[in-house]
Amino acid sequence: MNEFNFENLKIYQKSLDFIDEAHNSLTSFPKHEMYSLNSQFSRASNSIALNIAEGHGDTDAQFNRFLKIAEGSIRECVSCITLAFRRGYINKETNLKLRTLLIELAKMIRSLRNKLK
Repeated sequence: MNEFNFENLKIYQKSLDFIDEAHNSLTSFPKHEMYSLNSQFSRASNSIALNIAEGHGDTDAQFNRFLKIAEGSIRECVSCITLAFRRGYINKETNLKLRTLLIELAKMIRSLRNKLK
């Protein structure tokens, strides 16, 4: 029996998949980025799932607010990916893979937010 219903949400599961991919990419970041871009990207990617979990089970308006925060975290991840790619920390394939996952998550969040309105 699952007492935490947010874990059944496809969007939550997809956000966990993104976290796994994001964290895999962090291994290629240089050591001097550990407390800057590495940390920022890690926190932003985690924030997507954390906000989905925190907002679920509350009122639709509150859940919508948390989903909006998750959208902000997605945009933050895009910026982190862009910086990592421009600095040569991730390759073109990783850049595309991470962006594709974020686009999918953003569409799912937008769709869910529209249903909640």
